[in-house]
Amino acid sequence: MSKTIMKKKLFITLLPVLLAAACAAPAKNDALAYCKQQATKTLATLPAPDSIPRSIANGQQAWKLVNYKDWTSGFWTGICWYLYEYSGEAKWKNAAIASGNVLIPLTKEPVIDHDLGFQLYCSIGNGYRLTGDSSYRSVLLAAADSLATLFNPSVGTILSWPRAVPGMDWPRHNTIMDNMMNLELLFWAARNGGQRKLYDIAVSHATTTMKNHFRPDYTSYHVVLYDTLTGKKLKAVTHQGYADNSMWARGQSWAIYGFTMVYRETKDPVFLNFAQKVTDVYLQQLPDDLIPFWDFNDPAIPNAPRDASAAAVTASALLELSSYIKDPPKARMYKSKAEQMLASLSAAAYQSRERNNAFLLHSTGHKPNGGEIDASIIYADYYYLEALLRWKKRNN
Repeated sequence: MSKTIMKKKLFITLLPVLLAAACAAPAKNDALAYCKQQATKTLATLPAPDSIPRSIANGQQAWKLVNYKDWTSGFWTGICWYLYEYSGEAKWKNAAIASGNVLIPLTKEPVIDHDLGFQLYCSIGNGYRLTGDSSYRSVLLAAADSLATLFNPSVGTILSWPRAVPGMDWPRHNTIMDNMMNLELLFWAARNGGQRKLYDIAVSHATTTMKNHFRPDYTSYHVVLYDTLTGKKLKAVTHQGYADNSMWARGQSWAIYGFTMVYRETKDPVFLNFAQKVTDVYLQQLPDDLIPFWDFNDPAIPNAPRDASAAAVTASALLELSSYIKDPPKARMYKSKAEQMLASLSAAAYQSRERNNAFLLHSTGHKPNGGEIDASIIYADYYYLEALLRWKKRNN
């Protein structure tokens, strides 16, 4: 079959999804241009580079601003780098440099939790990828070394919260599913002049998490508590989900993205197989528009809040995961699901448009704590933009 015929058949297969995405986008504007438009409005409202947007409450228009120590502090800088990658416009590079410089002190202070990957790899990591600035490389290597200090060899994982957190029986060794995302910083550092042990720590963390963080049906717990000295698993609980035995949507999306990334870095088929298992149970339980409720087991469904952030993370992960799958029908299914998720997120029901300056509505941060429920949240915007860029690269 000629390449021309194959391309025509693929286009016909994806035409309904492409049309849905096109109809969902604002008039005369595609989703990437929409993101740039919204971010331009946000940039104009920020009083200084150290004013970092985190979330916009439901029905409000103003960003809640945080300082560089907040776990979400790197996502705005990452968005600016992605918009520079997309547009080539110097203003986004300048904004990314200015806001990114605010984060650098994180490498010189005591590590208060595992989030250095979110804070610095999503920001400075994208800056290094796009500019090759050697000073960024030094920052990332220092951040990886700091993150590695939280590794407990008796347990085999990185300590997520080396501070008192309600309900976590502190100071026991705790590991949360979110931590899978921060392993990318360690893998990067091991490939770019850091010590080999950083790779080994990342693999150990992923392997131990795979063993202890999942139920027989491959749904994930949010937190596992270990004996600090012996490494014995003590119990598995939730901190941000509905219940200890429920599937918290964003936690499962961290697992999908995290194990996909670990396969990319290791090429170990065990991780590829596991990434598919945690993906499949998530996909099987989604509502029709593929945007999950904040927790799959909330008894208030269908009147429970959605979590667009989980959909954005999963869409980005599926675009990558689909490229590794050797079974063509399954690879196409994963890619199609990602495209359908992006089409839903790009529709009027989920884009913020004139309601505020964020990209997306309807994310849920920490419902049990009453925090950021049905809100616009910066990490939803970051992974939405990342997924759109990944889709663009796959289809150009």
